[in-house]
Amino acid sequence: MIDLNSDLGEGFGIWRLGDDDALLDVVTSANVACGFHAGDPSTMRRVCERAAARGVAVGAQVSYRDLAGFGRRFIDVDPRELADEVLYQIGALEACARAAGTSVTYVKPHGALYNATVHHDGQAAAVVAGVRAFGDLPVLGLPGSRLLHHAARAGLRPVREAFADRAYTPEGTLVPRREPGAVLGDADAVLARVLRLAERGELVAADGSVIEVDVDSVCVHGDTPGAVEHARVIRAALASAGVDVARFVPGATRLAE
Repeated sequence: MIDLNSDLGEGFGIWRLGDDDALLDVVTSANVACGFHAGDPSTMRRVCERAAARGVAVGAQVSYRDLAGFGRRFIDVDPRELADEVLYQIGALEACARAAGTSVTYVKPHGALYNATVHHDGQAAAVVAGVRAFGDLPVLGLPGSRLLHHAARAGLRPVREAFADRAYTPEGTLVPRREPGAVLGDADAVLARVLRLAERGELVAADGSVIEVDVDSVCVHGDTPGAVEHARVIRAALASAGVDVARFVPGATRLAE
């Protein structure tokens, strides 16, 4: 079994990014922007309503307070402040989710915060502290990251994630977006990546080396060109390969094919 997630609700005001509705017809978990890197109350509530109608899990995609940079710039935030900001974002999305008849069921950092928590012990611990202050929610992160280490120590479920459309370094981290080839745009390459992950537990790094990795969830970025088609092809191919595509949250049921 594997979960298929995507970053959604990343519009703001009249600005729209990605096709949330189309992706909600395919993915099993929705990482909803909580207003710090993108999103606003109306967008958050709308995405929660449409996710609930489709049986898609709602997750809080928490970020640095960085609308101008789309949360892709590192900010050296005081750990206590960062924990409070994570708590604030989860709470805001939970209010929208409850109004939509659902709830927040997991947390995933976005962008620079996600990358920082791979190695930055203080910020990883702060994110987990913010989640723990809210409740007992699973945390999505990179396998082997400090984020998942601290989540496990705090009694939260660590959920190992891989990316269908991002290049990897030989160390198993993401190639920075500023470098050529950091985002995979070719549908065949994206599909091959996911099938190899599901069937063999392997990733091929940018230099051709092979990384062994076990994952629980695969992400398709909503703002990657061709994201909807990538997600559709991935889900169909996984089903054909006998891999059950389902939410990872407790008590979840598989979506209809």
